[in-house]
Amino acid sequence: MSVSQAVVSLSAQQAQVLGLVLPCLAGTAVDRAEISEGLVRIWVRAAAGGAACPDCGAWCTAVRDRYARRLRDAPAGGRRVLIWLVVRLLRCGNAGCPRASFAEQPEGLAAPYARATPLLAGQLGAVAAALAGRAGSRLARAVLAVQVSRHTLIRVLMALPGPAAGPVRVLGIDDFSLRKGRDYATLLVNMETGEPVDVLPDREAGTARKWLGAHPEAGVICRDRAGAYAEAARDGAPQAVQVADRWHLWHNLCEHARGAVARHQDCLAGPGCAGQDGQEDQQEDQQQEQEQERGVPAGLEAVIRQRHAAVHELRAAGTTLPRAAAALGLSQQLTGRFWRAASADALLKVRGASALDPWKPYLLRRWDAGITTIAVLHREITALGYAGSEPTTYAWLALLKLAAPPKPPAPPSKRQVTRWMLTDPARLDEDQQAQLAAICGRCPELQDLAGHVTAFAKMLTRRAPGRPGAGLDDWLAAARAAPGQPELRSFANGIRRDHQAVRNALTLPWSSGRVEGRNTRTKLLERQMYGRASFPLLRKRILLTS
Repeated sequence: MSVSQAVVSLSAQQAQVLGLVLPCLAGTAVDRAEISEGLVRIWVRAAAGGAACPDCGAWCTAVRDRYARRLRDAPAGGRRVLIWLVVRLLRCGNAGCPRASFAEQPEGLAAPYARATPLLAGQLGAVAAALAGRAGSRLARAVLAVQVSRHTLIRVLMALPGPAAGPVRVLGIDDFSLRKGRDYATLLVNMETGEPVDVLPDREAGTARKWLGAHPEAGVICRDRAGAYAEAARDGAPQAVQVADRWHLWHNLCEHARGAVARHQDCLAGPGCAGQDGQEDQQEDQQQEQEQERGVPAGLEAVIRQRHAAVHELRAAGTTLPRAAAALGLSQQLTGRFWRAASADALLKVRGASALDPWKPYLLRRWDAGITTIAVLHREITALGYAGSEPTTYAWLALLKLAAPPKPPAPPSKRQVTRWMLTDPARLDEDQQAQLAAICGRCPELQDLAGHVTAFAKMLTRRAPGRPGAGLDDWLAAARAAPGQPELRSFANGIRRDHQAVRNALTLPWSSGRVEGRNTRTKLLERQMYGRASFPLLRKRILLTS
């Protein structure tokens, strides 16, 4: 006998011990076992003297024939396990039974037409439900030491029974995309347990209405604000209380607030941005900057030396380059030139700059006009007769960049202002609060919008069961009467069309958060199968994946 192979004839006590290691063999008699390479082979037979007829239940002992059956089992010690089962064909002795003979199926070891034990089939089913085909096949081969194709795993998965959905008292309903923008399905979730109940092949009101009509036990239905689900709940479950999702309410308000801020974008930059004199003020500012920059050549050296000293003073104090740039109001690229220069003289040294003297006034005028691309300016003076090189032009104009006044900070964007308006004031820092207050002070309509948004947020987060609606009707009346707020009026009109569901959202503890979480998991399942899973396969994975 070789080292790689061992055949053992087992005693009754050894067979009993083997039955403890491999639970599927508990009801069998083990004749012998063989270990070869990475494979364990075991020959077994049924220990009982007979079996019950699957039709009439009579105990049968008459043997008609025998045959060998091969079953795969879960691995043991990292080795694959193959079981050879001697099956007896038993004759039913009940004269009134239509079955003449049947094959015995030892409990826990074999099932009709199965090629794997129930233990291995359960493991493969769990792998298929978690990872589906290709990924499940790789995991089974690497961890379970089982060679199984992706097609077999899919068949195992589809053969698994779906979870039994009991009565659902609180139901959540939402849609998800099978093909974005084209095909959609509907997910139904038990809101009390968070488990999926069913998946419908579309998001039509008729399909959802039919399902709800077959489940009259639903007393609360949590949904988004889509009209199809509202119609299905109204017609299919008239006894149920509809609850609009609070997140969707807040999201809708955010979209309307973003539109209102975008409409007042001119009010974000400064006091004169929305007035008639805004353009004139801007021209005056540009003229002042031009006058300041026209003096640059005279005070060029002093400005550059002062900035070089300031940068290296911050560097010596341990300040980083980005922080030094922020402290001086300069760009990181410009600050880096001062940072890397050992002295200011290295920055001021320009060879051949005297050849530019006849064209320097022209360059300054173009620079003041906003033409700061050096290649463009060099082409212009070359066309006028300048015979020098571009590096000379670049070196001299680079000094103007070093001495240019710092750019004023950009005004906050409409996205930033909207975010500040929709954020709890306690979570804003002092600078954000000050900028938001300044903007609202310049624009009364934005200030009014911020007040309405804050009032709605308080209603949404401080639900009061004792006060139905928690002031919703008062807020709707104020929003519709607010001057200069078309976005708020549109939002309020939408709430009035779904008034009762929104009122329930502000008073009841239920919301669609668990449905949204299940939708996120569903997207993960779709990506695992690269979006190619058929609806029945995806539905089975959704229902079996907890």
